[in-house]
Amino acid sequence: MGKMHLQNVHIPRWGRAPLVVGLAIVGLPAFLPAQVSLATIVDLAAKNSGTVKLAQADVEKATAALMQAQDVYIPNLSIGSTIGYSVGFPTGQPSIANASTQSLVLSFPQRQYIRAAKAGLQASQLNLKDAREQVALDTSTAYIELDTVTHELDAAQQEVTYAARLVEIEQQRTEAGVDPLSDLLQAQLTAAQLKLKQLHLQTRASMLAKQLAALTSLPAGSIVTDHVSIPEIPAVKAGEVARPTPAIQAAGFIAHSKEFQAKGDSLADRRPLVTFGAQYNLDSNKLNSYSTYYNNFTPNNFGFGLSIQIPIFDIGLRAKARESAADALRARVEAEQASRQNDVQIASLTGSLRELDALAEIASLKQQIAHEQLETVLAQLELGNGAGTGQGATPQLSPKAEQQARIEERQKLEDAMDAGFDLSKARLTLLRSLGLMQDWLNELRAK
Repeated sequence: MGKMHLQNVHIPRWGRAPLVVGLAIVGLPAFLPAQVSLATIVDLAAKNSGTVKLAQADVEKATAALMQAQDVYIPNLSIGSTIGYSVGFPTGQPSIANASTQSLVLSFPQRQYIRAAKAGLQASQLNLKDAREQVALDTSTAYIELDTVTHELDAAQQEVTYAARLVEIEQQRTEAGVDPLSDLLQAQLTAAQLKLKQLHLQTRASMLAKQLAALTSLPAGSIVTDHVSIPEIPAVKAGEVARPTPAIQAAGFIAHSKEFQAKGDSLADRRPLVTFGAQYNLDSNKLNSYSTYYNNFTPNNFGFGLSIQIPIFDIGLRAKARESAADALRARVEAEQASRQNDVQIASLTGSLRELDALAEIASLKQQIAHEQLETVLAQLELGNGAGTGQGATPQLSPKAEQQARIEERQKLEDAMDAGFDLSKARLTLLRSLGLMQDWLNELRAK
């Protein structure tokens, strides 16, 4: 390859600033926030979640435990050597190399232990699914809340602008002697309250953005919500039949695993145990005196056979069986408690959901009323109220009425958005309690 020659180019000082700015602009898009869909955020959170990783480790452990329980029937193989020197009567077998193998042939308890390991694996897989659903619920809730707060911030910024305009109008009217000073102070108080509300929303949005960044490992401040990517959360119908959640199913399989374990332990002191074993030895008498004390010495020796053990009395095994039975009973009670607690949570969420649905409807109607009132105020300011100027006639609206109506309409809009978020959060939580979370996640990924 040919050599590349670099030539130093002198750039005047007056030309350096545009160059630096240009390079900064080229590199800027990599650090700008970008819209990320809800489905992408949920997938990233599931991959980054420590809870999910721990659940995956439990699945791998349960898989290894099942393989260990099954592989005892497969003969193992080991080789070794016991080279040593002896004087006088030999104290050990003169083996310079040996190989041995053994396996389980018949064990009534081992069948139950394998069943226990299979049930444990199913429980760990369901716990993994439950962990993913919980992460999806937490991430979706935070994402939807951030999207709601982002839109509320837009409305809050408009409120602050309207309040500043209202203060200007009241300042002019107070100086002209039209309105008392208290009206100006009230306008200033309204502006200060709206600024405080805006600060609260900004803090809330910042915390949610950091929460999503921590969940997904994306850079802080780089996530911009995409409202279109949020599918409609279905309203649960009255009398919806609940499916067993992964957590409840996992508790049931844990109980089954403990029961199989207890049954296996109860059979350990009542059933025979049969094992197979074989061994090969390559012996030598060069470093010992075997040939002096033993005739017909041969270097190659091999033996195999079955070992049969019949338990007669073992108080330790009986105590272990009672311990396992107590663990199985505890696991069964915990599974039943988990099911009952989920039923109570469903009933509570269903009642709360009806109230939140009504509150969301009320907030939406109030926002619509405020919007219509704003339209009326704008029309009256443009065309007059049509009531004339006689005694008893409705006075003509002042410009401050427009700002007040605009502020009121934006506030009602924020209230409606807050109520909508509370309703969405309750619906998602109820879907998870009903065992329907996976259906919504499938819809989310298909969107």
